[in-house]
Amino acid sequence: MTPLGLTPLGWLGIARLGLVQTALGAIVVLTTSTINRVMVVELALPAMLPGALVALHYAVQVLRPRWGHGADIGGRLTPWIIGGMAMLALGGFGAALAVAMMASMPVAGLLMSVLAFLAIGIGVGASGTSLLVLLSRRVADARRPAAATIVWVMMIMGFIVTAGTAGHFLDPFSMGRLVAVSAVVSLLAFIVSVVAVWGVEGASPPAPAAGATVPADSFREALREVWSEPHSRLFAIFIFLSMIAYSAQDLILEPFAGAVFGYTPGETTKLAGLQHGGVLAGMILVAIVSTLYGNRGPGTTRFWTVGGCIASAFALAGLVAAALIGPEFPFRPNVFLLGVANGAFAAAAIGAMMRLVNAGNPERAGVRMGLWGAAQGIAFGAGGFLGALAADIARYLITSQVAAYATVFAAEGVLFIISAVLADRVASQARQPASRRPAAPDMPDLALGRPAE
Repeated sequence: MTPLGLTPLGWLGIARLGLVQTALGAIVVLTTSTINRVMVVELALPAMLPGALVALHYAVQVLRPRWGHGADIGGRLTPWIIGGMAMLALGGFGAALAVAMMASMPVAGLLMSVLAFLAIGIGVGASGTSLLVLLSRRVADARRPAAATIVWVMMIMGFIVTAGTAGHFLDPFSMGRLVAVSAVVSLLAFIVSVVAVWGVEGASPPAPAAGATVPADSFREALREVWSEPHSRLFAIFIFLSMIAYSAQDLILEPFAGAVFGYTPGETTKLAGLQHGGVLAGMILVAIVSTLYGNRGPGTTRFWTVGGCIASAFALAGLVAAALIGPEFPFRPNVFLLGVANGAFAAAAIGAMMRLVNAGNPERAGVRMGLWGAAQGIAFGAGGFLGALAADIARYLITSQVAAYATVFAAEGVLFIISAVLADRVASQARQPASRRPAAPDMPDLALGRPAE
């Protein structure tokens, strides 16, 4: 049984909730790829503009704990999922409309695009946070790693299907077509989300667990309570560091392949596809093994989270060796293995989120998941930029381009090793009874936005 005493969802039920992620991915891919390209190519705007808008949508993720607290107070997750998807759909359509406006009214279009990307960030955060909490409530513990893989893969399928289908209807291109296609995608995504989530949560809010306290109205108090939980705080730090390491390679792997191995732009694009294929393979591997072994041995999220981080560190060490050895090194297999390790770690980390979100006071699950989601979103948004910045700084200090890339890859590997240690400590603390967990200091008042007394 699940923590609510409801019958756990079967595979079809998990796939049904995964459709929400598919719908989310369908809207996001148009804003981060198609609209990005139209701004830079068709409108000849600086590439920093769409980059800043995407960064804005990541920055809004810092509010995820607040949205999670709202779901905790109301006791219902479905309204937050549907409301978040509605906001996301409006933001996706608004982003397309803003780009069309930029051709004739640049200032008005720019202002509207800022509002649209704010709405996209709010929608992704509000719906994604509550969806993961709902999955944690309705999915049996042994199936959570596999469930994490399913919903992640379904989001990627949303990317793939939408990119192919929308691309077909966008030709011959016009701004009117872009707005129309975006409107249809956003509307269909919202309808699919409503149908997918309707009735899954149950007819009434879950009753508080025995000994649990009813959440107070104060978000400050709720956040302080969650931050004071050692496993919640450590897990947030683990997510932040591991996602920095995970995403820092995004903007430098292809330039590295061109500089060291002489890859053409087409070959580096294929290399990115090879890496993403490895990510999917790693996620599927976690799903299969965890299903076969259940919540024991190699089926545990602890095994795959720690192991995925260590394997990622070794794969990054392989990239360092590739920089030193050159074309004789088996570079492409190493990139594929890096993708497998990253995928295994990512799927296990999401499964761990779903398992740990109810450790502690379950009435703070929304705040807890929001805290972790905020750490993930901020780290993912900053990782690519920091990786590229580190490569530039290393080239300036070291002068050798090859050595600069090797230094950055080595630093990412160290971050993954630190993340593995943190993940193991989180798992150890979560297994202890609450009375035996080490006491944690109060959250510094400065972190809540006011000076410490």
